[in-house]
Amino acid sequence: MSGPLTLDYANMMEPNVEGGGVDPERLGGDLAERFAEAFASVEADRASGRMGFFDLPYAEEALRQTREVADGFGQWFENVVVLGIGGSALGARTVRDALLGPLWNEQDEEEREHFPRLYVVDNIDPATLTDLLDRLDLRRTLFNVVSKSGSTAETMALYLVLEERVRQIVGEDEARGHFLFTTDAERGSLREVAEAEGIPTLAIPANVGGRFSVLTPVGVLPAAVTGVDVEALMAGAAAMDARCRSGTLTENPAGVFATLLHTADTELGAPIHVLMPYADRLRSLGLWFQQLWAESLGKALGVGGEEVHSGPTPLTAVGASDQHAQVQLFMEGPRDKVVVFVAVQGKPDDLTIPSHREDVSALGYLGGHTIGELLDVERRATAEALRQRGRPNMTVEIERLDAFSLGQVLMMFEIATVYAAALYGVDPLVQPGVELGKELTYGLLGREGFERPSLPDADSRWRI
Repeated sequence: MSGPLTLDYANMMEPNVEGGGVDPERLGGDLAERFAEAFASVEADRASGRMGFFDLPYAEEALRQTREVADGFGQWFENVVVLGIGGSALGARTVRDALLGPLWNEQDEEEREHFPRLYVVDNIDPATLTDLLDRLDLRRTLFNVVSKSGSTAETMALYLVLEERVRQIVGEDEARGHFLFTTDAERGSLREVAEAEGIPTLAIPANVGGRFSVLTPVGVLPAAVTGVDVEALMAGAAAMDARCRSGTLTENPAGVFATLLHTADTELGAPIHVLMPYADRLRSLGLWFQQLWAESLGKALGVGGEEVHSGPTPLTAVGASDQHAQVQLFMEGPRDKVVVFVAVQGKPDDLTIPSHREDVSALGYLGGHTIGELLDVERRATAEALRQRGRPNMTVEIERLDAFSLGQVLMMFEIATVYAAALYGVDPLVQPGVELGKELTYGLLGREGFERPSLPDADSRWRI
């Protein structure tokens, strides 16, 4: 099992980042006081049961049930397909890519130790769905339909299409055995269908929203069914939770992360927060964090109903690829960004660079080093280059990319998000900004109880 996560924030501080950093004395002064208030607010919400994601690392019965379901289905199916969108899919994709690797589905059965392939369908592009269906044997495929409300239009549309397709192949009675619902424990359309037709279900706790649901069956079932050590995942999350039970700013890694990024946004003119892992397996982590940070913090109204229009803009990048794409902008563009690197220290599958081109100056210096060493050197060089240009950045370091470390990272980001929300004075658990679009969609499609909107005709003056 890997060791504790480290947050290196030296490149966020003055005088290390001249003109773009935070005065270190403030960590024991006004910033510490602000964080103490935010911490107390979050602890009160936690005690009330409102922030249920804090409880997930300790939910042993829920984990046991999820493991039992995963073990049962994993023996029967060659493919597992998650149908979800947003938080109902990004967590599963993040865990899969981080711990199984992006090429998991291309491995043969022995390489996968006979665990199933895992696909995540998180959009309603018909071309993607058709391509997938053309490649799957539906007789050997389980579909995990993930929607807490049981009414998410995109997910329900996918479910209906696939249910009909499976029925055509195996018959209506057999088709039920190809579906698993992950949904609310008591209500919603999926719950009704499950109870009427005997379809197995896993419950999403009522007090856990989609973007905080990665450690519920939403993320844990796909992990468990493919052999991921979900106990270690939860242990990592619990270890991070324990580290973050302090109201003293400099003792709380999630608190430091949230406070520095909030300060960068509100005081230093840096509202764009870039998550840049140096690992291909963590590409999806960037997308997961992007939703978590954006949907939780981007709000028009504060908790008291006042207009705030708060929220930073999260972006994703991947090292070293984006050194040849976005880093030019980070280095010399507007001073409106903080880059958060994610570094993986241990690389068990590292490759040594051969020395047979020593006579070529542009190649010879690489010989004897490793690919992993080159990747890490480039990360450190990029962080230093940003620092020298007065561009703040910090680094999340993990010993190696395993389930325990991933659990730490996921929990730290979730806790940091609710701390940041308290600092901004907004509610991280609601998302009123997406509701209007849903209502208009329901009306246009003729859902009962929703008025069909009158959309303006296309204005030919503005079309070419």
